Amino acid sequence: MKICFLGAGSVEFTQGLLADLFALPELDGVEIALHDIDEERLATAEAAARHIPGISRKITSHLIRREALDGADFVINMIQVGMIEATRIDFEIPARYGLRQTIADTIGAGGVFRALRTFPVLDAIAADVRAVCPDAWLLNYTNPLAMNVWYLSQRVRNVVGLCHSVHWTAHDLAELVGVPYEEVSYAAAGVNHQSWLLRFEHEGRSLYPKLDEAIERDPGLLRRVRVDMYRRLGFYPTETSEHSSEYVAWYLKNPGEIERLRIPIGAYLGISEENVRAYERARDAVRAGKPVAVEATMEYAPQVIHSMVTGVPRVIHANVVNRGLVGNLPEGCVVEVPAVVDALGVRPTAVGDLPPQCAALNRSYVSVNELTVRAANDGRPDHIRHALMADPNTAASLTVEQIWSLCDDLVAAHGDLLQRSLR
Repeated sequence: MKICFLGAGSVEFTQGLLADLFALPELDGVEIALHDIDEERLATAEAAARHIPGISRKITSHLIRREALDGADFVINMIQVGMIEATRIDFEIPARYGLRQTIADTIGAGGVFRALRTFPVLDAIAADVRAVCPDAWLLNYTNPLAMNVWYLSQRVRNVVGLCHSVHWTAHDLAELVGVPYEEVSYAAAGVNHQSWLLRFEHEGRSLYPKLDEAIERDPGLLRRVRVDMYRRLGFYPTETSEHSSEYVAWYLKNPGEIERLRIPIGAYLGISEENVRAYERARDAVRAGKPVAVEATMEYAPQVIHSMVTGVPRVIHANVVNRGLVGNLPEGCVVEVPAVVDALGVRPTAVGDLPPQCAALNRSYVSVNELTVRAANDGRPDHIRHALMADPNTAASLTVEQIWSLCDDLVAAHGDLLQRSLR
């Protein structure tokens, strides 16, 4: 069995996934092919991987992507096109217009342009997959996850988007209400980073009343975006408050709301800078011949691979094309729903209609996704503007003339990273 890592130079994340994989005895003898376009990062990732204990394995590294993909059974995609330099552009130019962002990787100005500079690389990845490993499962972590899975699903046979937000939401809420996570049953559905905890139960009883009690005991919880949204919508959103604030029109345009809910503007810039420092620490440790500290991740990819290889069933929350899965979201968009994983692959579960207030917010998100994917597929630069005109936070914060000028500035700034027809 062969597993290919694309973007393996994201050393810390790669190491965590490998530690999980190497702890699974059923995968003994696995071949790991690491790919990155950065020679130094690739060498660091390979050297660090060799220090991870566990099963026997073969590790190879490749600057040429198709060589890494050749014969792969699973492909884990975690590339970041443009790296921290492009992320700075995604924040700094919108900020000049007065557009506030926190993470900027899902929708909004940052999400749209992160997608547009990623799509050309995804197109090349898809061509390589079709040529040398057409039956492989492509497990995508790269954000904006929903847009990337939508784009890839039109180009490769087996693709699923993986994100830890549902798991960690349920985990942290279980801790908050004082129930062991292992005893909690839960199900969420919606779109990536804006799914809704539809069921959250212990021994057949809803835990939402206990959550209400916890919020009442601790008024500080009311100063979180997710808690504010839960109290107004009736269902808890499954991504952090920083993320959640960007996907609606209500918060970031208003300095008073930013203060009330303690929203950290530009938070992802600090996270990105720390990621660079973490990589540099790993690189320096490897150069000194020291092992890199690795912790288990609880990420879905190793679990998915294990279930497909062994047939041991698991339930995860997967991002897949909506083919009758969520009744009141558009067919063909990418939704996040519970899914069974076993030897037959990833089999998503139909959840019916979402609560209408939740679906209404998801439809705004999906509209941004659709217009961004169409911009690339159809070579329509005007759809970039349309996507940001439809984006809730952008539309609430800027005039339409400002939105058009912002798009022009971002297109010019990202330059050659975008496909030629959109420049």
